[in-house]
Amino acid sequence: MIYPFNAAEAFKIAISIEENGLEFYQKAAEIIGSGPVADLFRALAEEEKTHKSLFIDFLASVKDQGPTVFDPENETDAYLKMMADLHVFRQKPGAVAEALATVKTAREALKLAINFEKDTVIFFVELKAAVGEQADRLEVDKLIFEEASHIRKLARVYSKQI
Repeated sequence: MIYPFNAAEAFKIAISIEENGLEFYQKAAEIIGSGPVADLFRALAEEEKTHKSLFIDFLASVKDQGPTVFDPENETDAYLKMMADLHVFRQKPGAVAEALATVKTAREALKLAINFEKDTVIFFVELKAAVGEQADRLEVDKLIFEEASHIRKLARVYSKQI
């Protein structure tokens, strides 16, 4: 059977990833309380909200387009789902809370955040490759840049933690 890949499902996964990021940053900021790490996490939570809104807009635009990439073996869909399932906060329900339960220091929270963002960048790079419309790929590029900027911000603060 021939299955055309539709980016709508991938965008739904991306929305879920952004929701998990928002939850992580909000809860991590609460755990840490105050200081530069908590402030950074609060700012990143706001950025995750913006990213989620962008993916919601992408989802609305692709729903009406139908299939975006011809995928006769349904490999793209299966691959993206596998990549999403390996994402640090999509492995099982409650993964964010479970991961944060082990966090004792701001440095540990930063390390977890960096891993989350790296997983997100990898997923978005693969998502971009699966999206058929050039305009959508350019928008995903913007989000990849944003997520990579999160890694840079986190790494700067991480390097200052003792």
